[in-house]
Amino acid sequence: MDAKWLIRSQSIVTLAAGMIYPYYLLFLKNLGNSYAKYGLAFAVFTISSAAASQWIAPRLDRHSHSILIASSVGMSAAMIAFPWVSSYLWVLALQLAMGVCNAMQKMSERLLLADYTQSGERGTVIGSYHFWTSVASGFAVIAGGYLIDWLTIDTLFYASALLYAASAWAVWRTRRRDADDE
Repeated sequence: MDAKWLIRSQSIVTLAAGMIYPYYLLFLKNLGNSYAKYGLAFAVFTISSAAASQWIAPRLDRHSHSILIASSVGMSAAMIAFPWVSSYLWVLALQLAMGVCNAMQKMSERLLLADYTQSGERGTVIGSYHFWTSVASGFAVIAGGYLIDWLTIDTLFYASALLYAASAWAVWRTRRRDADDE
């Protein structure tokens, strides 16, 4: 099997995340929150990601594709919800969910990258993976800025949600095709 589908799907995820992340602070400031609250929200994200990793780890080997799909679906739902957020408690709840999704995505992508490569031949695939996800991240920041200038920050969240959903669909389609081939 080939890792190209993983590189493509995770480049889409990186594009979705990169569109939002630099502008997220602006979103929180528009809600009237402080930088300290931003720090707390980010801490909730990272700590929930760390905690979730301990629950996810034993399930990775058998369910990595499903976990990867669920992470993108969860992030898509969070992106759809953000424009409707009107209180800081909802921000924290979404940050907790996004942290869990982040752990699901990071851990499953790494396991699948190892599964779709062979020992002693991983360097080229990992280099390609890093290149394409980094390029997607760079373009995401530029695209995000234009979307906010031309439309609104809410549009940025919805565009990101669509990209996360597209990534989930791409992984699902590939997994289904691979299952049919077996």
